[in-house]
Amino acid sequence: MKQITSSEFEQLRSFIYANYGIHLTEKKKTLVMSRLNKVLIEHHMDSYQTYIEFLKSDVTGEAVSELLNRITTNHTFFLRENRHFDYFKRTVLPELERKYSHIRDLRTWSAGCSTGDEAYTISILMKEHFKEKQSSWDFTVLATDISRQVLDHAIEGVYEAESIKALPEIWLKNYFISNDEKQIEIKESIRKNVIFRRFNLMNPFPFKKPFHVIFCRNVMIYFDKETKQKLIKKFYDALEPGGYLFVGHSESVDLSKVKFKYVEPAIYRKE
Repeated sequence: MKQITSSEFEQLRSFIYANYGIHLTEKKKTLVMSRLNKVLIEHHMDSYQTYIEFLKSDVTGEAVSELLNRITTNHTFFLRENRHFDYFKRTVLPELERKYSHIRDLRTWSAGCSTGDEAYTISILMKEHFKEKQSSWDFTVLATDISRQVLDHAIEGVYEAESIKALPEIWLKNYFISNDEKQIEIKESIRKNVIFRRFNLMNPFPFKKPFHVIFCRNVMIYFDKETKQKLIKKFYDALEPGGYLFVGHSESVDLSKVKFKYVEPAIYRKE
């Protein structure tokens, strides 16, 4: 395995933090080497210094996308942390339907959507909630991630059995097509209500209208306290009054720093 020097690790760590907010501690040095060693071999690079220069000079974004895929974990599945979806179905959707029946427009953002499991779940829940009313409502979900690879997977909408094992049989019947014994594909009726875009959460938010709901779960575990706090403030500003923020159960919001109201574990509401 190719070794990374202290100087090279610091350069790589600074590059990742400055551009993508991901905080790598010294303890992650061995992990970084183990995950990037294959990349260096595939690109015929003899040092991490060469790799760092390659990252900085690549204008396609492919090199960075590959890097981020290697150093983060994109493990997800349908109905992960299902209490959130129960609350979204039971409380949030009925409330928002009453509140916005005059405009019939609900804006939901799946930030850090990975392979699309979360975004498609939200789309299914909305379709089931609105049923015969759905033709008169716009409930398109914006789903963003920094990785092109996971977005390609999400857009393709094909999943292994492990990803869909928590789904009820009625969902499998109504919203999926079985390709074979090991793979299943999301139907167009759900796919058409999700828009996938590549977006770096460290960038200024370009959205013209505020959201009613933001899901950003198990993303901020890679950020330090300062970066996380800045992002939460941006989420707050990007929400309509009364809008909801869902974070991962291992994450939290410092309520002394922002005016979110605690609702339930990992669920917050803009005052």
